[in-house]
Amino acid sequence: MTQLLRVQNFNVSSDGIGAGEDQSLERPFGLDRPERLFAWARATASWPMRTDPGGSRGLDDYFTRDYARDIGAEIMGRNKFGPQRGPWQDHEWRGWWGDEPPFHTPVFVMTHHARPSFTLSDTTFHFVAGDPAAVLEQAREAAQGKDVRLGGGVRTVRQFLDAGLVDTMHVAVSPLEFGSGLRLWESPDELLDRFHLEVVPSPSGVTHHLFWRR
Repeated sequence: MTQLLRVQNFNVSSDGIGAGEDQSLERPFGLDRPERLFAWARATASWPMRTDPGGSRGLDDYFTRDYARDIGAEIMGRNKFGPQRGPWQDHEWRGWWGDEPPFHTPVFVMTHHARPSFTLSDTTFHFVAGDPAAVLEQAREAAQGKDVRLGGGVRTVRQFLDAGLVDTMHVAVSPLEFGSGLRLWESPDELLDRFHLEVVPSPSGVTHHLFWRR
């Protein structure tokens, strides 16, 4: 059975920006009002942090529900895990997500600085060095036959794209511009030499870009 490396529900603006340059504890995405990128998912009935009944059904809800389907491990860059840079100074920092991370799988955090693994709820975080192919091999072993999700951030997704390791990718493009920041692309057409692409507009205003390897 083939184990895919999947990018799912990755959010960018219409000018291709998924994060800002100046990440901090107070600004995890380094952007002004980054919640605008995720508004389409937060409005759905399947948004995992929804506390009230209701929410939209349809295309956006399908992608929100599909996020965890057949995923056995996650890979993320260090900047998605937290705002620290360089050698780890604070091992008390255990990610943005509190005691119940949303991953429910092993998570492989790419970093050049060693740190012991730890477990919160049903999620174990491993801190690993190595090139994308080596990290993917570790994640696939941990996934036990299921697919691996590449969670981000922007630079990490670009690393794996440039290494030719991504099999499928879903990018939700929101109708707003940030002007500057970390760009996933100048245009999605840049990837058409490697991927098929289907673009599906949603009534919410977001446009879903679906890529699969040629």
